[in-house]
Amino acid sequence: LRRRIGMIFQHFNLLSAKTVRDNVALPLKVAGVEPRRIRERVDELLELVGLADKADAWPAQLSGGQKQRVGIARALVHRPQILLCDEATSALDPETTQSILALLRDINRRFGLTVVLITHDMAVIREVCDRVLVLARGRLVELGEVWRVFGKPQAEATRALLQPLLHDLPGDLAAALVPDLENLEGIPGRPALRVLSLGFDGAARPRGLPFEALAALGPGATWLHGGLDRIRGHAQGRLLVAVPVGADPSFDIEAARQALAADRIEVLGYVHAAD
Repeated sequence: LRRRIGMIFQHFNLLSAKTVRDNVALPLKVAGVEPRRIRERVDELLELVGLADKADAWPAQLSGGQKQRVGIARALVHRPQILLCDEATSALDPETTQSILALLRDINRRFGLTVVLITHDMAVIREVCDRVLVLARGRLVELGEVWRVFGKPQAEATRALLQPLLHDLPGDLAAALVPDLENLEGIPGRPALRVLSLGFDGAARPRGLPFEALAALGPGATWLHGGLDRIRGHAQGRLLVAVPVGADPSFDIEAARQALAADRIEVLGYVHAAD
């Protein structure tokens, strides 16, 4: 089945010698569509992308986000079934990126067309996509629902792409951690704390983690760092928690994992309680 494809590019590719209206209309003019129908279609799309008042402006008079909106309108002008976005937000600032992603979500809902995003920015994928395909050196290494892939990536390439989104160990805490309790030098008045990493993939606790669940770790449990993100209705992320070692240094890590319904739990090391 042959499908019409509209394309959005990173660098807009607008013709500087043509107005916004003419840039959007160009594919239909080349196809020989009647001028009256072209005008109706272009006006409709400029209204959709929020540029009805810029129809007679030149590309040089537009911001980067406005130029990308012209590119989106041009890609939609021939009513495609698939909208292919090649790094469509890479040249935009964060605020403008969010507005363009909101527009793409609206287009997806309104017209029911498939939107394919090509990007290295996994925050963009997390924001708008339902499924993700990861390529490494031209080969498919991972494919699945976004929340599943983000919650439990299988491929090394996927883990590398997701690294900027992870709640990593803060530098000050990493510097204070020691791997074994025996290596923690005693400081009068400061009890030893065991630092745990709790991982949630989004399956066992899709609604999130109740604060009361931390009681399973015993009195004095403290949330140090991290958080949960909601991706397509599934709460997932990483929490760093400190629990007092107490008089008994033993710790049943599997029992704690089951009590919290965590997908992963790991003892990162030991620190002294802060003042």
